[in-house]
Amino acid sequence: MPRIAINKIKIGVNRRPLNGEKVKELKESIQAMGLLNPITVDGDYKLIAGLHRLTACQMLGFEEIECNVVNYEDTEQARLAEIDENLIRNELEPLERHELWLEREQILQKLGLRAKPGDNQHTLKGSAMVAPPPKTTKEMAKKAGFSERTLQQGLQIAKGIHPEVKQLIKGTAIAKSTTVQLEIARAAAQERAVAEQAEKASELAKAMGKQQEAEKQAKVAEQARTKQKELQLVAFQSAMAQKKTKSALKKVPPQAQKTPDKRAIAQHSAQVKLGDELMLGRHLVYCGDTSSKEFKEMLPSNAALAIATVSPTWNHDYLIDEARVVAVLRSGGNIYEFCSRVRMPFQYELVIDNLYVSIFSHQPKSQPQIPINIEGVEGIVNYLINFYTSHQDNFVIAPFMGDAEILINCERMGRICFIGDENPEFVSRGITRWEKWTGKQAEKTNSISSIFV
Repeated sequence: MPRIAINKIKIGVNRRPLNGEKVKELKESIQAMGLLNPITVDGDYKLIAGLHRLTACQMLGFEEIECNVVNYEDTEQARLAEIDENLIRNELEPLERHELWLEREQILQKLGLRAKPGDNQHTLKGSAMVAPPPKTTKEMAKKAGFSERTLQQGLQIAKGIHPEVKQLIKGTAIAKSTTVQLEIARAAAQERAVAEQAEKASELAKAMGKQQEAEKQAKVAEQARTKQKELQLVAFQSAMAQKKTKSALKKVPPQAQKTPDKRAIAQHSAQVKLGDELMLGRHLVYCGDTSSKEFKEMLPSNAALAIATVSPTWNHDYLIDEARVVAVLRSGGNIYEFCSRVRMPFQYELVIDNLYVSIFSHQPKSQPQIPINIEGVEGIVNYLINFYTSHQDNFVIAPFMGDAEILINCERMGRICFIGDENPEFVSRGITRWEKWTGKQAEKTNSISSIFV
């Protein structure tokens, strides 16, 4: 087995990123037992397989490394060997595996080794059979060690998701979920089809010397790709919001799992009065009319989100000027009737667990393109905060207390809540729940006594 100087080995630009933990393990193994599995290079010393082993040897100070030297007719054959090595030897995230499948598919098509729909593998060319025969999807799946359906879905994911969205997926909670990635790939399918058709038309026009038509089609393709990315970004954000919500709902502190007892609520009710302002950690709570001047003056002018419920006396159109997005929840009824009597610009409506969520905003908002599988008001509120707020310390406005779902989720997620209700009992119930959740006490800000007990 030849030994080659490490500084002569060339590394291609399309290599998979290094896994630091794997390099560390290989370094320790090579140091103890030597290099048991040589790397593979082509005749020009271009690395085909073994980047982690090569890196480990470099870190150990090796000047030479044992190599398998193989010769290929062209770079495509070399890359196929490299892909096969990666698929066999490395533990891959699903998306990484799907991308390698797609690249392998494209190379085989380029080499004429991929069967097209309707092809007969045993078609004769002249008097001799084509050799080697083109590979079918079934054969490709068998070689990959997966079902034909899994391979087809993997290729759909790799081909269908915009490159920038793929980069966002890698390393996240949905990087291992083929189901979620497939939903993202299917979002904006129409825009992707338009882009692909326009790209082919542009190439054809260019080949025919029709420069003006080529530029026109290239512009259509660019616009369609931009829209594809936009819609798939929304799908990605929705998927991440659902993942975070489901994870968060599993982590409820033991002291918060019990419903606040009536005695504790009654104790607070006796002390909370209309007009009271209270601080619950970083959150502000107001007992009074949340459409009043007093409540409005407490609000920040740059809230990310307002969450409200439809009430018989709706006087909360002002929310649209205080928050970038207003989400209005209701259990039924006609959204058009509600929209006809408000001045907030309607964007779209979601139905989550049989609850209607109407979204209002001054800015156009793209609707989530994947199913939203969240249950219960607590989960829906958590999803809305995850989806429509970008980071901790964002402000969330809530003009109705309800069962304190918004307040508790803001506490859980690090958002700052401005919440109120004109019913002292509801306010007391929210305070009690927050105190059980955090183990802290609320403070009155407009009372001689600063501690609310």
